[in-house]
Amino acid sequence: MQESLRKQCTDANVEFVRLLCVTNDGMIRGQAVNIDHLDSALESGIPLPKMTQSFNAIGYRVKDAQFDAVGEVQLIPDPTTFRVLPHEDRTAAVLCDLVEHSGKPWDADARSTTKQLVSEFECEGLAPTIAAEQEFHLYAEQANGDHEPYDPRGEYATASMRASRALILKMVDALKAQGIDVRKHHPEYTAGKNEIVVGHGDGIAPLDDAVFCRETIAGVAEQEGVAATFSPYPFDGATNGCHFHLSLWDNDKNIFAPSDNSAALSQRGRHFVGGVLEHMPALLALTSPTVNSFARLQPTKSVCAYNCWGVGNREAAVRVPEIRPENRTKATRIEFRPADNTANPYLAVLGLLAAGRDGIKRELDPGPPVNSDPETLDASTRDERGIERLPRSLGEAIAVLAADDVLTDALGETLTKSYLEIKRSQWHAFLDHADSWHREVYRARF
Repeated sequence: MQESLRKQCTDANVEFVRLLCVTNDGMIRGQAVNIDHLDSALESGIPLPKMTQSFNAIGYRVKDAQFDAVGEVQLIPDPTTFRVLPHEDRTAAVLCDLVEHSGKPWDADARSTTKQLVSEFECEGLAPTIAAEQEFHLYAEQANGDHEPYDPRGEYATASMRASRALILKMVDALKAQGIDVRKHHPEYTAGKNEIVVGHGDGIAPLDDAVFCRETIAGVAEQEGVAATFSPYPFDGATNGCHFHLSLWDNDKNIFAPSDNSAALSQRGRHFVGGVLEHMPALLALTSPTVNSFARLQPTKSVCAYNCWGVGNREAAVRVPEIRPENRTKATRIEFRPADNTANPYLAVLGLLAAGRDGIKRELDPGPPVNSDPETLDASTRDERGIERLPRSLGEAIAVLAADDVLTDALGETLTKSYLEIKRSQWHAFLDHADSWHREVYRARF
């Protein structure tokens, strides 16, 4: 494997290889090793301070957190994720696990923890297949601090497709050169908003690709002098999400697929959805984990603001896409909508899988699907059907996560503690600032 990677680097004239990870705050971090020292890095990794897990998305280390200036772990490359970056000059990258010097996976590492849960699922005959849809805004900064959308209209308009065509093609070329299966692109609801949809994959591979999608889209935009943001609420009236599509498989059998064409999901699929709805308030602390995220989760915005599920319903937190009967055995899946790219994708899916598995074990019934915008239902109907508003703040979601034994058990004690520390720090920082703070800070960071 080392010889193959070195040859790829030699053929592409690579000078530096970036060793990357995603930390609790959702930021992509790492170090770059010179090609002359690649073999050593592949064999034994390179050190990373433990305190990186105590940085928050605002950009500072949390005071009195469990990881301070003392201690380090190793960035251990996963060779299966290695790729030359076609949009970066003489640069390659590889995703890493965080490993103690003893060789044991660090129990504060999201990627390692998620791999372990996926392995447990596979042993139970519940292998997950996942896809992540990426939404982002392209814009130009103005001298007065305002912004100008890169494409003029949004709303699936061909005018926007024409305006962004050259830049989007460069992004797609760079993604495909990395082996990422690009399925489609379209301009979204607001001017400057775009969505790139990639194919599904098994295990954590699609989450690795999601990390590289973020890096690639941002990198190509920068090279073209365009600003790109994945922030959930970057401008007034504008939102970005990261929708997770998920199904579970037992060998070649999709266990979410119904045997009856009149049903949207199998019984186990329904139970999985029941678990997701049961743990939804706590899940949001993992999938929508910034103050900015909750500005996005508003009614009647095709985003979702209520804890419910529906078939083809884009205002439901869990949507079951409508599938033609002949395709149901392969394509039946759920779409989890209240997620965005301020999340660590490994933690988001870790929580989603843990919640769904709890639903299967306890045979939780999600109730009948909601077939309309829940905001249009009167309050008594929502109460009768148990359709509750999603948490309205990061502080509320953090408190629920801290009390959710299923999700905190899946994270483990160390990861739970370090994660809650940085999220509480962000919430407290927000409380000390004006309400415009979340737009400006997260737009710059993401």
